[in-house]
Amino acid sequence: MSTYAPAPPGEVLLGQVATDLLPGSEAALLDALRAVGEPSRLRIVVALRAGERTVSELTRILGQSQPRVSRHLKILGDAGLISRFAEGSWVFCRLREHPLISAVLDWIPETSPEFAEDRRRLEELLTERSRASEEYFHRHAHEWDSLRSLYVSESRVEQAIVELAGTRRVGTLLDIGTGTGRMLQLLAPLARYAIGIDRSVAMLAAARPAFDHPTFGHVHLRHGDMYRLPIGAESIECAIVHQVLHFADDAERVLREAARVVRPGGRVLLVDFAPHTLEFLRTEHAHRRLGFTTEEVTAWGHRAGLTVREVTRLPGTPLTVVLWEATKGPTPAAS
Repeated sequence: MSTYAPAPPGEVLLGQVATDLLPGSEAALLDALRAVGEPSRLRIVVALRAGERTVSELTRILGQSQPRVSRHLKILGDAGLISRFAEGSWVFCRLREHPLISAVLDWIPETSPEFAEDRRRLEELLTERSRASEEYFHRHAHEWDSLRSLYVSESRVEQAIVELAGTRRVGTLLDIGTGTGRMLQLLAPLARYAIGIDRSVAMLAAARPAFDHPTFGHVHLRHGDMYRLPIGAESIECAIVHQVLHFADDAERVLREAARVVRPGGRVLLVDFAPHTLEFLRTEHAHRRLGFTTEEVTAWGHRAGLTVREVTRLPGTPLTVVLWEATKGPTPAAS
């Protein structure tokens, strides 16, 4: 990878992006072009295509030292191409919405062979994280319900979820990352058909006994990936994502996938932590993110075609649980 020198993107991309930028922004455009025109920084942009990454993950993907990668990230940040935010001891990086970023990613196909080694390292990293997560859930499947209620009274959370769900019956309910199936036990009576999906076989095995009763004959548990749900587009009336996002490598992608399967006018109910500083939840309980702001979740929802509103906060000691409701807008009419 170190020998790869891409063609300077200025001449190729200037015409594509100039009309998208405000008059008088030539200096900002040139700064952005210079930033992305360096090979290592171009590799960083491509590595962030699939979602946010920590600085340490980028150092591994690029095979470079952390100080060197941090210098590249500062230049990209100063040029307005990426954003960085600290969360506990981790620093996350993500692409910003910028016409130059869109043009660069269109210019470089996802299968470009020049970036094959970076993709291999990323896939290796994600595989390791997935394996560690599977092992964690396998070890704790039998005690999951008690672990889940360590900080906020689960009865308070469940009461708030039931109130948010309301009493209106729905055709199909989907629980993404169902775990032991507790949300299905609560909400399946509202649905004609209910599906729980989880990637952990151990979690699904722990969940099944609770549904071995005629009352839950309409409930089906499936093994599946929350990033690639085995569900058709616009086929679900209500989806719930309960205490799942903080485990995800790419929380926004989970929300986009939920939006894909929900019908226009349907809802996604989100339950997770507000921002906190309990670093041990990463090391001992496989959390990737230490909570989320409403502004962050709202922005993700907007990009996925969802309108998000914060419904309630349930303060605990020390964690606060937040409930959000996301509503899907109508499908745009064909032109």
